[in-house]
Amino acid sequence: MTSITVLYSKIHRATVTDAQLHYEGSLTIDKHLMDLAGLVEYQQIDIYNITNGARFTTYAITGEPHSGVIQVNGAAAHLARQNDLIIIASYADIPIEKGADWTPRLVFVDFDNHPSAVKPDQLPVASRANQPLLN
Repeated sequence: MTSITVLYSKIHRATVTDAQLHYEGSLTIDKHLMDLAGLVEYQQIDIYNITNGARFTTYAITGEPHSGVIQVNGAAAHLARQNDLIIIASYADIPIEKGADWTPRLVFVDFDNHPSAVKPDQLPVASRANQPLLN
């Protein structure tokens, strides 16, 4: 069976709250935002820095829920600084036949990284469909 890689979810225009060069590499993300986007700890993610154009791959680490934390850690701190705007993207492989009907999960945040909108209102995977949206 042929599969394609699609956007699974993204957190759009998150503000970097801190960058720690001398920390094990990763991106610390508010747990509530992770839940909304269907991300799990240690999952591979791509970061697109809107402010400076840098792109890099790392993994998610769970941060304090509802804190708004988006902290770039390790060597990636050279690629994103405090107050930079970033997009956090995750991907999934699906059967090519399902591609035309695929809808990724989009989490929009305000300047303080609090969710302002979630589209669609359910995660693409049924196991997480009961997650609270903006609570």
